[in-house]
Amino acid sequence: MRHAETVTFGGSALDRAGEIRSNPEAIGAALKDPDARAILFWRGKPLIATARPAHLARLPLDHPVLADAGDDIILLGREDGAARFAYDLSSWQPEDLDEAALGGFLDPSEQRHPALGEVMAFAELRRVMTWLSPRDAELAATGRAMFSWHRSHGFCAACGHRSDMAQAGWQRVCPACKAAHFPRTDPVVIMLITQGNSVLMGRSPGWPARMYSLLVSFVEPGETLEAAVRREVFEEAGVRVGQVSYLSSQPWPFPASLMFGCAGEALSRDISIDPVEIEDALWVSREDMMEIFAGNHASILPARKGAIAHFLLENWLADRLD
Repeated sequence: MRHAETVTFGGSALDRAGEIRSNPEAIGAALKDPDARAILFWRGKPLIATARPAHLARLPLDHPVLADAGDDIILLGREDGAARFAYDLSSWQPEDLDEAALGGFLDPSEQRHPALGEVMAFAELRRVMTWLSPRDAELAATGRAMFSWHRSHGFCAACGHRSDMAQAGWQRVCPACKAAHFPRTDPVVIMLITQGNSVLMGRSPGWPARMYSLLVSFVEPGETLEAAVRREVFEEAGVRVGQVSYLSSQPWPFPASLMFGCAGEALSRDISIDPVEIEDALWVSREDMMEIFAGNHASILPARKGAIAHFLLENWLADRLD
């Protein structure tokens, strides 16, 4: 697919500086570089400079706000030869924090640290991802995914001992049994299933009213992407799929997925949903999808802008899947 890497979180060609992760001297020098910058996160939310055009904030490493950061930092990569480090401020407690507003399908809340004023805020990445440049989006997605992995994998899976961060944040090592652990990414297929002039759309329980999207599935052990597409479409919608092809991928750090966008040709239009898996499924014509994208459809909303489902459907409508 010619436009594959224009998907959100893709295509910025970030220099990840992998060759210095295991070199403490090089990391120390990078931390002393006056051009190095800190990228901050609070409970997975990146710090955004909110004045339009909004962008990912980059702070000098001697900024006072870093006094509230945890000790563990992660080397995200380099920009123009200078390092970019991720810092976690999750231990900071904002005043009048509304916990109920956090972690929902779309968290609209913003948290502002007193050392940063009103021009910067921690914001939910899914809400602001389309505001960001490709480079800002990749840095934000990487930092969010890495801190999420460290929070959920703090203990050795081999012996249960508390593990330590290593490799500039890209590894955890158990001091007891010496086992090494690496960041986890879960493969997920998302399927653009078509038959003639129509595409198969589904809806999960608990989604906002009128929201439909492409079907998705985790890839099971021992399974190819193609097999996962055929299995899940049949399990969820009762539709048999023939030829399957790869289109594009998207890192999706909510919390740790790599979405593989695939096209599939349905062998029939008969739908029989599994109500445990999905709430509804239906065929949508190209003409109706154009109305949906224009916001004119009475019963279906467009897929979330910035997500690979929206990207694939947009390219399908524009006949740009080759």
